[in-house]
Amino acid sequence: MKKLLFTLTLLLSVLTVSAQSVYQFKVIKENPVTEVKNQSSTGTCWSFSGVGLLESELLRMGKGRFDLSEMYIVRKNYEDKALKHARLHGNLNFAAGGSFADVIETINNFGIIPEESYKGLNYGSETHNHGELDKVLKGYMDGIIGARALSPVWFNAFSGILDTYLGEVPETFTYEGQQYTPHTFASFLGLNQDEYISLTSFNHHPYYKPFALEVPDNWRWADSYNLPVEEMMEVIDNAIKKGYTIAWASDVSEAGFSREGIAIVPDESAAENAGSDQARWLGLSSRERDAEMRVRVGREILAEKTITQEMRQLSFDDYSTTDDHGMQIYGIAEDQEGNKFYMVKNSWGQTGPYNGLWYASDSFIRYKTLSIVMHKDALPSSITRKLGL
Repeated sequence: MKKLLFTLTLLLSVLTVSAQSVYQFKVIKENPVTEVKNQSSTGTCWSFSGVGLLESELLRMGKGRFDLSEMYIVRKNYEDKALKHARLHGNLNFAAGGSFADVIETINNFGIIPEESYKGLNYGSETHNHGELDKVLKGYMDGIIGARALSPVWFNAFSGILDTYLGEVPETFTYEGQQYTPHTFASFLGLNQDEYISLTSFNHHPYYKPFALEVPDNWRWADSYNLPVEEMMEVIDNAIKKGYTIAWASDVSEAGFSREGIAIVPDESAAENAGSDQARWLGLSSRERDAEMRVRVGREILAEKTITQEMRQLSFDDYSTTDDHGMQIYGIAEDQEGNKFYMVKNSWGQTGPYNGLWYASDSFIRYKTLSIVMHKDALPSSITRKLGL
């Protein structure tokens, strides 16, 4: 057994070195971000990436480096979600997932708390694990809905569950010698939800108008402004070049999203991706090609698909693009062949060859982006005018 473990460890180390040596990235523009965190066994990527955006905003504004509490935001949104779920008689997605609106659009309502004052680890673990909590909350809400009438104390009991697992929310706390409430701390930091905007790009709604993106985790029914994909990419580039970072919602279930820290859209029909035995490649099923691509992504440079607006829409309509994960875009880089990549901060801990960071290709961002959130000042003036802002 020890010999087998040694062999597996050696193999994994070889593969990791291989992944590191294939791509040679040159940074074009990189904006400051805080350290990579770990959402661990939770479905709270939306909070980690949204809070990461706020932490970068504080760096950009010259406020300094802050570590804000993701679990405070998670807790407050679970309460909001429960209230809406109950009022809709259970006809609302009630799960761990959320959207950036649950972070950005609630600053004015909830305020914010530093991590040191609310870690959300009240259940005997050093890392976040909501497996039990999510089941308990869902079971409780199922019971409330099943009772077919709301008692005056149902919400108190729901909040009590959150108190037990995540801890009671402090009415006041001390930070660097000063006493704050969540709202006065947000005011001290200068964070205001009205300064941020959500954008998307699909053609089943009019361009330059807002609509609520139809994904289950958008339970708040928050609006995103709709742009053609070329203009969405223009916005991303403009934001990064002006020193802003971006909260990024994406599909990561694709073969091109690799645990090796690379996200691309490999073209299965490209002759250069078939290798030396093209006949064998052409004889593989789409599922077999997909499985092979998952192994090759990050370990060799592959030709990518050219993405169009129609491809984005088709992928959304046939459910192959789903709202899987939230991350933070903070820079632009090029590989050794001049291919454009976006630098991405993830929330899976400091793993992989880039220590928790990813490089997502231009094609991947074009194809698999669900929505982006950024400061309104990051918009090009031409886009601002088209949106009527």
